[in-house]
Amino acid sequence: MNTRRLALALTIAVVLSFAFTGIFYVRFMRQQASNRPKTTKVMAAAVDIGPGVPVPAASVKEIDWPNVAVAKGMMTKKDDVAGHVLTTFVPAGEPILERYIATAGNSGLSAKIPDGFRAVAVKTDEMNNLAGFLFPGSRVDVLANLRGTNNTSYNRTVLQNVQVLSAGENIVADPNGKPENVKIVTLLVTPEDSQKLALAIEQGKIQLAMRNQNDTQKVESVTISTSDLEQLPQKIETRPAVVKKGHVQVAPTYTVETIAGTKTSIAKFVDGMMQ
Repeated sequence: MNTRRLALALTIAVVLSFAFTGIFYVRFMRQQASNRPKTTKVMAAAVDIGPGVPVPAASVKEIDWPNVAVAKGMMTKKDDVAGHVLTTFVPAGEPILERYIATAGNSGLSAKIPDGFRAVAVKTDEMNNLAGFLFPGSRVDVLANLRGTNNTSYNRTVLQNVQVLSAGENIVADPNGKPENVKIVTLLVTPEDSQKLALAIEQGKIQLAMRNQNDTQKVESVTISTSDLEQLPQKIETRPAVVKKGHVQVAPTYTVETIAGTKTSIAKFVDGMMQ
């Protein structure tokens, strides 16, 4: 009898223990849920997305974004992003804002031009486009060969760390890095630099020098002329002796007397030679 009572008491204790544990767990989860920040579903970049080309649907994903950090213009529908063109680069994981979407008529190359900048096309050849390895996104310096006075050529760096917007008709780089020779590249410059570039093209010939993508430092440059390349001392002009008409130039004569004992001998030298 005592054994039955003991078993019943243990059973009741276990049931009550589970009940109280369940109650505390539910209260704890409710408290955690109330403390957890509320979120909103927004559209973000699943991968790095570049400007100027339609966004593939696979490049957009839905993420939870805290309501306290929701910014104006966050996109909530995938269809509002997929297939549209962005005007700026969006890294993976970052929300896509409405102002990043290109408006009608502002797509392709124009969508890649930030406010306050200009796109300038430059004619190139196989050497100037670096054997086809000049891609959209490359960074270059612009060198100008100018003709000065006295038929002297000068070379100076007129622009530094300029971004290549497009190479030919390509506004995105080949993913395989395949080189392609093009006749025109488009550079992204400020309005002031666009004037410098136009003047350099008109006055002479320009050359593009590729930079490392991580090298953004501007260096002090000097103007180089053809004389700097020669590095030769100036020649001293020598003029031939002028002989006046009617006069004959006579070579100098030297007389040397030699005494050997009782014998004396005399030798004459004309212009260093013995007669």
